[in-house]
Amino acid sequence: MSSINDTASQAFIALGSNLENPTSQIRKAFDELDKIPSSKLLVYSSLYRSAPVGRLDQPDFINAVAKIETRLNPHELLSALLEIERRHGRTRNFPNAPRTLDLDILLYDDLEYHQHDLTLPHPRISQRAFVLQPLMEIAPNCRIPGYNTIAELLATCQNQRVERITP
Repeated sequence: MSSINDTASQAFIALGSNLENPTSQIRKAFDELDKIPSSKLLVYSSLYRSAPVGRLDQPDFINAVAKIETRLNPHELLSALLEIERRHGRTRNFPNAPRTLDLDILLYDDLEYHQHDLTLPHPRISQRAFVLQPLMEIAPNCRIPGYNTIAELLATCQNQRVERITP
C-alpha cells in the first residue's frame, strides 16, 4: 500500500479498556486519536460498560467507537493505533486478556481487505454488541461491507449486556 493517501478516508475505531481506570484510558485515547499524523477525530460515542467476552474472569470493559478522517493507509493507521496502545501500557499476554487499552480498526471507508495482520471490516464486528451499540450511536446509517445493517446485526447480539454510561 502507498504511504499517504491523496484523499482523506474515513475510519471507525473501537476502543476498549478494563484496567487502570478504564474510563480515563478511553478519554485519553480520544485525545490521542486526534493527534495521529494526517488524521482528525470527527466524532466519538458515549462510553459503554460491557461484560468481558471469551475470558469471563476479569473486570467489565468500558467501550466506545470513534470516527476519524485520515490520509494514512490502513497499515499506517494500525501502526499508529498500536503505538497509542503501547503508550498506555498494553501487553498481549494471552487471547482475551485484560487490557489497559485496545484499539481496533472496525471500518476503513468501504474497504474489504484481508492480510495476516489486518482484516477489514473487523472480522468480529457482527458479533459484538459492545462495538455495534456505540457505532450505531454515531453512525446509524453506516454501511458495513458484507453485512446487514447495524440494527439487524445488533438484534442478533441481544444476549450481550451493554450499558450506556451517562456522559
